[in-house]
Amino acid sequence: MNPPSRLENFPIAFFAVVMGLTGFALAWEKAEQVHAIDIPVHLFSTGLAATVFILLLSVYGYKLFRHPAAVASELNHPVKLNFFPAISISMILLGTAILELDRDVSFVLWAGGAFMHLMFTFYVMGVWIHHDRFEVVHINPAWFIPVVGNVLVPIAGSAHGFPELSWFFFSVGMLFWLVLLSIIFNRVFFHNPLPERLMPTFFILIAPPAVGFVAYLKLGGEVDSFARVLYYSSLFLTLLLFTQIRRFIRLPFFLSWWAYSFPIAAVTISTQVMAAHTALRGLHLLAWLFLALLTLVVGYLIVRTLLATGRGEVCLPDA
Repeated sequence: MNPPSRLENFPIAFFAVVMGLTGFALAWEKAEQVHAIDIPVHLFSTGLAATVFILLLSVYGYKLFRHPAAVASELNHPVKLNFFPAISISMILLGTAILELDRDVSFVLWAGGAFMHLMFTFYVMGVWIHHDRFEVVHINPAWFIPVVGNVLVPIAGSAHGFPELSWFFFSVGMLFWLVLLSIIFNRVFFHNPLPERLMPTFFILIAPPAVGFVAYLKLGGEVDSFARVLYYSSLFLTLLLFTQIRRFIRLPFFLSWWAYSFPIAAVTISTQVMAAHTALRGLHLLAWLFLALLTLVVGYLIVRTLLATGRGEVCLPDA
């Protein structure tokens, strides 16, 4: 019997790379706007993210053609299942990143991504509701991706002229953020710790309130009490995780390290927005610190992923 090929083990989680790159692009776009920076980091990183997305989509499509059973296995996996909506989130984020560059292409990506994400939400929640094999130890912050990811839709949706549809997606994301947050903390507090491979997904906890804050303002909200609760919740979770930094830096490299990137981008953007609205010098300084950290993290992840790919350390069978 032939051993499994690298194509057969090409993970759906690879699409988290696109989420990280587009989050990085959006963070720099906001910095370029707020501080009038004349460095086209946003343009370059958006192009890189789009290129990586097309490459990953082509490879995964070929995997579906050559190894449909392997794709079906991921669709039935309690953890890997939740990364399929990273495809639709990547489309939504790319549509958001090119909003000021090409509104027509942005609309196609945003609308296609929003529709696809809603279908993924229905599918994944159907699996959750009618499963006969999941246990509480299977849950981890990656479970936010399918349903809470809906909160990303309003950021470009409001600009494209769909306020009520944007409120619909925002409501779904916020509702299930609270539901899943409670379940995840129950799992963390009262059950076995997350395995090392999934430890980086803790950073996903930062993203829902940070993105929710930005989406709420895009929907016409102000920096009111609700907005402040969202922003400061994301800031607290960020600080909490950084107090645990020694536990994270000791981990061996996994593809799941890309879970660091988009949440840090989300809190960077939300801090930039909050600083612009409040004019607090401390928040402006914090925004610069987060942007510098994000740049270092994404740069390191790109290099480390290329090295791991070249050494054959990814696309391996599960241990």
